[in-house]
Amino acid sequence: MKRNVLIIGAGGVAQVVAHKCAQNNDVLGDLHIASRTKSKCDAILETVRMKNAMKVEGVFEAHALDALDVAATAALIRETDVQIVINVGTAFVNMSVLDACIETGAAYIDTAIHEEPDKICETPPWYANYEWKKRDLCTEKGVTAILGAGFDPGVVNAFARYAIDTYMDEVKSIDIVDINAGSHGKYFATNFDPEINFREFTGVVYYWEDQQWKETTMFASGRDWDLPVVGTQRAYQSGHDEVHSLAANYPNADVRFWMGFGEHYINVFTVLKNIGLLSEQPVTTAEGQEVIPLKVVKACLPDPSSLAPDYTGKTCIGDLVKGVKDGQDVEVFVYNVADHKEAYEEVGSQGISYTAGVPPVAAAMLVANGDWDAKTMRNVEELDPKPFFTILDAIGLPTRVEFRGEDKAWNA
Repeated sequence: MKRNVLIIGAGGVAQVVAHKCAQNNDVLGDLHIASRTKSKCDAILETVRMKNAMKVEGVFEAHALDALDVAATAALIRETDVQIVINVGTAFVNMSVLDACIETGAAYIDTAIHEEPDKICETPPWYANYEWKKRDLCTEKGVTAILGAGFDPGVVNAFARYAIDTYMDEVKSIDIVDINAGSHGKYFATNFDPEINFREFTGVVYYWEDQQWKETTMFASGRDWDLPVVGTQRAYQSGHDEVHSLAANYPNADVRFWMGFGEHYINVFTVLKNIGLLSEQPVTTAEGQEVIPLKVVKACLPDPSSLAPDYTGKTCIGDLVKGVKDGQDVEVFVYNVADHKEAYEEVGSQGISYTAGVPPVAAAMLVANGDWDAKTMRNVEELDPKPFFTILDAIGLPTRVEFRGEDKAWNA
């Protein structure tokens, strides 16, 4: 049994991870959190203490760490004797943290695909450009590495596998739909790191259809979705991490990702992009100072964690999976609904951070008890979804299934 957890990162998602690890420290053991700015970790630990989140008395310590420094990360893993690392830092540090885990033998869990600061929307499948290159080494070393274990990617990958395994002889399509029907009350803001958020939408939109990669542009393809609880919502086809692993594991299925956007967001985004303020490439000001426009925009926007106190409304994220069972066409929608206000009351973060932060803790618990201790590299759809859903149900993200007009629990 693996125990003791190191959380890397100190943003809104890390706060959720910290609280959920604390709530389950009887399973996870000693806890540690690290980021470049230790004071941010200290602030998260203070919220854990204020909420009396620790299930049993135990260790929860903060550390300063440059996670791009493999040697320093490996040293901290050894110093703290952690056996599981939950990486919820910026996507730019993924490969460095993964390398440190391979060096030390610690299990690695992340919530998003690796990115390089000067590259956007590289050639698909994205995982093949970085993480999957380390798969054989993980197997050789017996190191568990679970990729994309947030909500999307992550839970939605498990939704797809569950729908296919349970209800289908053959899968035809997987459409992932992510709707935030909440309101933060700001003129314009992003729900997580603005730099990472905008990078998702400024490049090519890749999707898998007719057993090949196809391309479109952001906001070029939109449709209305009739969804549980949040009702009819407009969503647009977007590029996203999970499309790239699901296409590899279900190559005969069309795989697409759809995200909800309001007209105001689209208008502001379009202006920022058209005048070059979303570029990741440096420019020189009239005063001779070199700046990266995207980082300037990030600095001017509200910190996503600051949105939590006034956030209201709900999210609905799920998979519409179509296929064939006993010669008949079937459609299954596997989904979760989360509430922004409830998330804030429990852990001090808004619902987007909550849906991203709860799943990697569930994954860590499955690694700890051995169910997901794969001793190799896996994307979430390559692991048994049922124990994942069982823990998610228990710690705050219940899974539902809408099948032929009936709304059921996932294990009905």
